[in-house]
Amino acid sequence: MTHHIVFVAPFFLNTTLRFLKGTLALPDTAVSLISQDPAEKLPGELRAGLAGHWRIDNGLDAGQIAGAVKQLSSRLGAVHRLFGPLEQLQVPLAQVREALDIPGINVNAAENFRDKSRMKTVLRAADVACAHHCLAHSAGEARAFAENQGYPLVVKPPAGAGGKGTWRLDNNDQLNAFLANHNPSVEQPCLFEEFVTGEEHSFDSVVINGELVWHSISRYSPSPLQVMENAWIQWCVLLPRSIDGANYDPIRATAAKGLSALGLETGLTHMEWFQREDGSVAISEVGARPPGAQITTLLSYAHDRDFYHAWPRLMAFEEFEPPQRSYACGAAYLRAQGGRRIRQVHGIDEVRRRFGPIIVEMHLPVAGQSRSDSYEGDGYCIVRHPDTEVVENALNTIIQLVHVDAH
Repeated sequence: MTHHIVFVAPFFLNTTLRFLKGTLALPDTAVSLISQDPAEKLPGELRAGLAGHWRIDNGLDAGQIAGAVKQLSSRLGAVHRLFGPLEQLQVPLAQVREALDIPGINVNAAENFRDKSRMKTVLRAADVACAHHCLAHSAGEARAFAENQGYPLVVKPPAGAGGKGTWRLDNNDQLNAFLANHNPSVEQPCLFEEFVTGEEHSFDSVVINGELVWHSISRYSPSPLQVMENAWIQWCVLLPRSIDGANYDPIRATAAKGLSALGLETGLTHMEWFQREDGSVAISEVGARPPGAQITTLLSYAHDRDFYHAWPRLMAFEEFEPPQRSYACGAAYLRAQGGRRIRQVHGIDEVRRRFGPIIVEMHLPVAGQSRSDSYEGDGYCIVRHPDTEVVENALNTIIQLVHVDAH
C-alpha cells in the first residue's frame, strides 16, 4: 500500500530541505509538497522525487494549506499524514488535520505547545515545575507582576521561537524603558516570566501513543539569553556521551509528566529546562517539533542515526527505534563581532590543525554575507569523540581561537 504524505515547507531553508529529503526516502510513500517558495528553487533531486506540489501565497495560513491538501488529494488520493518541521506551522497544521480528518497532533495539544503562556498554565496546573508567569495585556498588569514577583524578569512574545524578542529586566527603570517601546495590549500581549537561574539544558524526546520511548539531554553554555545580551559571547551546545546518571532523574520524571499534561500523543519534542544549584529542575518551554540550532544534526552524529530521516518516519508511520548514544558531540557557534557584514574569519586553520580528526561538520560564514542576529551566529563547527571531556575541551578552545570579523 502506498501512503500519500504531504510535507509543508513555506520556505526552502537548508534544515527544512534535509527533513524533506528524509521524507522522500520513506518506503511505500508518495510525497507531495506545499510551499510558498516556487518548486524551481528546489534542488533537482528533491524536485524529481515529489509526487506532487502545490504553491500557496502564505505558507503559514491554515485555510490555504487546507485548500492545497484538497487539491493534492483529488489528484493523488487521500492524504494519510500531514506534517512540517517549522515551529510556526504546528498550530495551522493541526487545524488542517482536524478539519480534514487527518491523524496527527490535534489543535488543543498544538496550542498548548505553541502558546508559551498557555503552556505554563497547563504545566503548573499539573504540578510540573516551571517559571511563574503573567501574560500582560497592559502596562499595569506588567508592573503588578513585577511588584509581586520581583526582579530579575524575562519578557518575550507568547508565541516566540529561537530567543527572538526576549529581554531580561533587572529593575523598574528597565521595565519602564521596555514598556515605553513595547506597551502590551489585548492585541499584542507580552509574556513576563520569573528569571530562573541555573544550568540550562535541552531535553529532546520521542513520544509514541502517549509513552516517552526515548530521550536525549544536552547542555547549553551559556544560556541563549546571555548570548543574546552579550554580542561577544560565543555559544556552545554539548551532548555528553552518558546521560544515565541519577542527576538527570528529576528532569526525566518532570519531562514525562509535562509532555503528558500538554497532550502529546506522538511526536519529537524539544524542551529547554534549568537545573538549579540544589538539583531541582524547572521547564522553560517545549516545542512539539524537531530541535533547531543544529541540535538535530548533533543528535544524528551522537547516535549514528540520521534524525532527518527518523523524524519523518515517526510522523508518517509512528515508528522509531531508540538508538544508543555512541559518542559525545557538540557544536561551537561562530558569531561575528563588529559591524553588519562579514569581512573575514580568523583561526580556522589552527582549529583544523588541532581538531581535524574529530571535526565532523563545519559551516563557515563567507565574506559579504549579512551578520546574523541569532544566538546561533553565522556559522558552526561540530566535533565528535567517544570521550565527553575531549569534546568539551575542543568546544572551549574553538570559541577562543575563531574570530569572525564584521564591518
